[in-house]
Formats: sequence, C-alpha cells, structure tokens
Amino acid sequence: MFHQFEFRTYQRKFKRPLQTSHGIWDIRSGIILRLVGENNQIGWGEIAPLSWFGSESFEQALDFCQQLPGNISSEMIFAISAELPACQFGFESALSNEQNLPPPAPPCQGGEKSKNLSHLCHEEEKRLSLYSGLLPAGETALQALQLLWLEGYRTFKWKIGVAAIEQELKIFQQLIQAMHNLCDRESAFLRLDANGGLSYWQAKTWLQACDKVKATPGFSADIEFLEQPLPVTQFQQMVELNAIYATPIALDESAANLDRIQECYSQGWRGIFVIKPAIAGSPSQLRKFCQTHNIDAVFSSVFETEIGRQAALNLATQLSLNKRALGFGTDCWFDDNHSILDFRF
Repeated sequence: MFHQFEFRTYQRKFKRPLQTSHGIWDIRSGIILRLVGENNQIGWGEIAPLSWFGSESFEQALDFCQQLPGNISSEMIFAISAELPACQFGFESALSNEQNLPPPAPPCQGGEKSKNLSHLCHEEEKRLSLYSGLLPAGETALQALQLLWLEGYRTFKWKIGVAAIEQELKIFQQLIQAMHNLCDRESAFLRLDANGGLSYWQAKTWLQACDKVKATPGFSADIEFLEQPLPVTQFQQMVELNAIYATPIALDESAANLDRIQECYSQGWRGIFVIKPAIAGSPSQLRKFCQTHNIDAVFSSVFETEIGRQAALNLATQLSLNKRALGFGTDCWFDDNHSILDFRF
C-alpha cells in the first residue's frame, strides 16, 4: 500500500534553557510527518532527534525526508535503517495512525470554577500524578518544585552533574526536605539524572547520600533511582554500583535505542531501563522486545510536540508493566505544545 508523504520542520524555544551535563539546550528542532493512505485516512508522526543522546541528527533526518519520493510504501517505512531510530519511530507512528489527540486540558488555577470545571481539573491533577515532572538544574528547582506540586505532580526528576557536587548535595538536602514538608499522608519520589556526567567517586557519593535518605525513618520523600551516573563506556561499573547500594541505578544514555537496550540486556542488566520511545527506534520491534523480556522500563519524553508525545504515550501505556511514573511532565518547558492543528500542509 502506498501513502502520499509530506513533512514540515519546526523549532520550539525553551522557556528557559535546559541545562544538563551534556551542555545547554535552548531550541528543540524536529519534523512533522503526514501520510495519506489510499482510503484518504491521514496518519501523523514526528521525528524528534537527539543526536547527543545517540540518535541521528536533525540534519540527517531532514536529508532522509528530502530524499524520499512523494509516495512511499509501507515496506519502505519498515525498511528504514536502525541508524535512523527517530525516523523509524516517526514514520511507523504515522503509519499506525494512532494519533487520537485529546483537546487541551482547561486551566486549573484562578477564578471561579464550575462543578464541571472543578471535576476536569481534579482529573488533570490525577493524570499529572502519573507523570514525573522535570525540575530545572540548580537552586531554581526549589521554586519549580512548589509549582509542580500544586499542579498535581508527585514524582520529580532533577538534573545533577551540572555544578560542583558540594553545591548540588546542599540543594539536594533542601529539595528532599521541601518534598517531605509538602507531603500530607502521601509519598513523593525524586529521580536524580546525571546524564553520564559523574565520576565513579561522585556516583558513590551520590548513592551514599540517597541511601541515607531512604534509611531515614518516617520520611515521606524517597529517592526512586539515580539515572545514568556514569558514561556509556562504564557499563560494568554501573552494574557493580547497582549491586552495592540500596538506591537503584537506571540506564538512560546506555539504553538510548533498541540496539543498546538489547546489548545491555544481553550483558546481564536486569535493573531499570529509561526508554525514550521517540528515539528508541522501531515501535513494533521495541514492543516485541519489551513484551518478550518483561523488563523494568520507565518511559520518558525527548521534548517532542503533542504529536510525537501521544504516539510515545500510546506505546508507553501498552508496555508499562510497573507503577513507575511516566517521564512526560515536560509541558511547562514550552509556551506552545504544537498539536496537528498548528501544521498546515
């Protein structure tokens, strides 16, 4: 079956630059795909590359799209090279036509609320409690925590390995205490994400600090895991640390795409995988692997628009076999969220 193929590029500026151990990221670039089948059914997809994380670059993805003819077959889509994982995800998502985008949620702050609006806002809070909210690096995380808590988030992710470890450990203690103070007969969880930016000694120091929190009696805030403390090349050291400390380690960059996930699994990793569907590669192959091996997976965003986000969430919902929060609490990092209606073809 052949599909009429069109695409549009986009750029989205972050409200404030995202700071990680990889550097500063201020603009998200991507490509929106549209496929029109022989029955005139429209399928939408998104290519949201993250080259510094292990996917193809935006330029490589754009070059691939520009070389395609105006009509492409399903066979061509399933034959896309694994060297273009973001393209695999985008085209297969468009082909599956799973983009059932919901209307935007109503704002939940300020003004009088009708009973119906109050109900909708309560449902939105419940939904956000299933997601992990991303905190900015540094001290601004303390203020952001308060805002995200009021919106309904109960799991938070904080970037570390950006400033001096002594400074970050001090903020960490303040952050944990603030989470504990906010808790009222419920638990809150913090994920620490180093993006592979720690030394072995620093990773041990962080894990010791996390274990101390976990061992504190009556504390409502808990550390869920330390994400990718060491570079991809230090896999065995992460296996070793994961066996020593009570705080789990989660692989992120090490599991950036399906090939890497399979490699880590074959080398014996049975801990947590953080999977970013939009850059992981073929959704059908990822689904098959996860269902076959029953891995402990946390699904996460790469700051895609609502188009790619919905496709990623569809997959995450199918494959989330645990109760871990999904890492899709990223809406507040942009002024827009780009639905299908924002793109004119």
